[in-house]
Amino acid sequence: MQTTDSLLEAIAPAPGAPGTELFDPATGELVGVAPVHGLAELEAAISAAKAAQPTWAAAGHQARSAALVAAAEAVEAHAEELARILSREQGKPLNGPNARFEVGACAAWLRTAAATELEPETVVDDGSTRAVLQYRPIGLVGAIGPWNWPLMITVWQIAPALRMGNAVIVKPSEYTPLSVLALVKVINAAVPEGLLTVVAGGREVGEALAEHPAIGKVMFTGSTATGKAIIRSSADTVKRLTLELGGNDAGIVLPDADPAPIAEGLFWGAFINTGQTCAALKRLYVHEDIYDQVCDALTEYAKNVPMGVGLDEQNVLGPLQNRAQYEIVARLVEAAKASGARVLLGGDPDETRPGYFYPTTLVADIDNNNPLVAEEQFGPALPIIKYSTVEDAIQMANGLEVGLGASVWSADPHAARQVAQRLEAGSVWINAHGTVHPMAPFGGAKQSGYGLEFGAEGLKALGQPQVIHG
Repeated sequence: MQTTDSLLEAIAPAPGAPGTELFDPATGELVGVAPVHGLAELEAAISAAKAAQPTWAAAGHQARSAALVAAAEAVEAHAEELARILSREQGKPLNGPNARFEVGACAAWLRTAAATELEPETVVDDGSTRAVLQYRPIGLVGAIGPWNWPLMITVWQIAPALRMGNAVIVKPSEYTPLSVLALVKVINAAVPEGLLTVVAGGREVGEALAEHPAIGKVMFTGSTATGKAIIRSSADTVKRLTLELGGNDAGIVLPDADPAPIAEGLFWGAFINTGQTCAALKRLYVHEDIYDQVCDALTEYAKNVPMGVGLDEQNVLGPLQNRAQYEIVARLVEAAKASGARVLLGGDPDETRPGYFYPTTLVADIDNNNPLVAEEQFGPALPIIKYSTVEDAIQMANGLEVGLGASVWSADPHAARQVAQRLEAGSVWINAHGTVHPMAPFGGAKQSGYGLEFGAEGLKALGQPQVIHG
């Protein structure tokens, strides 16, 4: 088993090759040096993928599934090293729903992709006509990932792509390339050479990947603005796309909810990964009858959740991953304070402290049009908006041009489902927020993207449908 240092050494640039230093967002300490790839490396990766992919496609589902199981076993064997690199580079703590959890999810999604059956489907057989729907490999897939869950989301992209017989070129975020390089280094011990390559470059590499005629499909998780740019770049070659874009998820607490029991679920729905999650709860609508009680219960829970350096075992909240994101959160909280909103907790960062730590912040008595509500904060600050009628809450929840996820909180599951059906979001949770399952399809509505991931639907999205008649 490799140590963390040896895994970092294995992915470091060759002597004399360009590299970039990555620093721990909690401490400022050097984590490691990542190679800086350019268009030449992208072309080399595409050439290797084109050479390897036909044999992989011909191997069949059983052989490919066996390789994914072996990849999951390799991830599990290196779980602690991967978690520590992730914690140091991304900032998230080892414990809680964070670094070790994320590495475990990588193994789980690899195993699920391997085990999910996708057999040819007879869609017509009426005696005179027979038609069978099957899915062929697309060929080469470009996977462009984010910095918030760099390992897990990379596996969400590459596991179904490989399972369906494709080769994959991965372009990680420039903020977290070490984690992804390490993950792919581990997985590549289980899959044939050339099938899976990381090109750790800048924006020009991402643009070239989206435009390249050899790439048949692009998967992207990130901001809506970047997603729109990928759509434009992919248009001339009519690429298939799966886009999981920005969200500003609403939660609605109905008047029959019991505030104390739901406080923990509300907290982690909003503050998982220190709020740096596309499908986190980012604006909370609470009925006026229980508004103060929910605010009190949430504040009581939140004030006891430890935030600090990720490698310290007691912490379950970490820093924001980068300075730019820290400044966005600080700006939005200041706008809320300037408007007269009431800060229940936090809102007062210690600028003398090392790292990009923004305290857990709850903001009450805030207008629905305030920037902290209307813009995606992507950090540890939750606005809590009071409403009078459920119709008002639904209208406000649906009022933005994004719709990744939403949640409804109630003691009455039937009433909650009735509200859930009216929310314009790709996923709606009841008495929870943001939980995902490898067999439950996941995707956005409106400008939160299109295409589905996970389970059989996710496999289909990485195949080219073909109908055979006769």
